Amino acid sequence: MDDSKIIDLFFERSEKAIVELSNKYGSVCMKVSMNVLNNHQDAEECVNDSYLGVWNAIPPEKPNPLLAFVCRIVRNISINRYKKNNTKRRKSNYDLCLDELENYVSTQNTVEDEYAETELAAYIDEFLDSLSKTNRMLFVRRFWYMDSYEDIANASGLKEGAIRTRLSRIKSDLKLFLEKRGVIV
Repeated sequence: MDDSKIIDLFFERSEKAIVELSNKYGSVCMKVSMNVLNNHQDAEECVNDSYLGVWNAIPPEKPNPLLAFVCRIVRNISINRYKKNNTKRRKSNYDLCLDELENYVSTQNTVEDEYAETELAAYIDEFLDSLSKTNRMLFVRRFWYMDSYEDIANASGLKEGAIRTRLSRIKSDLKLFLEKRGVIV
């Protein structure tokens, strides 16, 4: 079913909207959640919670694209569950991705830095716009969807070593890009 028809079902408050959303994007949502949580049961619960989140957000929202909207909700719910579980004993793709970016992008922890976080997000968006389509896809798959190198290799046709090399260069370029804009990394 087309995304616009699914959104129309949400506006009609039809329960079929959830069924169609699950049929179309359920596996992607599950993958996003599993990449963060590394626990099937928790991931299933987060995906189901995300459907409620979408139900509550549409209307008034009319997201375009729907997949990105749903994945953002799934990702945020999964990250919150991850933090709640505080599973330091399990290394998920979420941990691995955060570890990889730790030396390239500083984290803001104080209230005074909330504005800086918004500015940082805008800079990262600007940086991503400057990348080639392939490099942007690699970066987003790794650091937004938390995909493993193997999954990215299968999707892109590139070898894992090439992906690691490209991402290393992209992270270095990101660091330079942010430093030029006065962001302390």
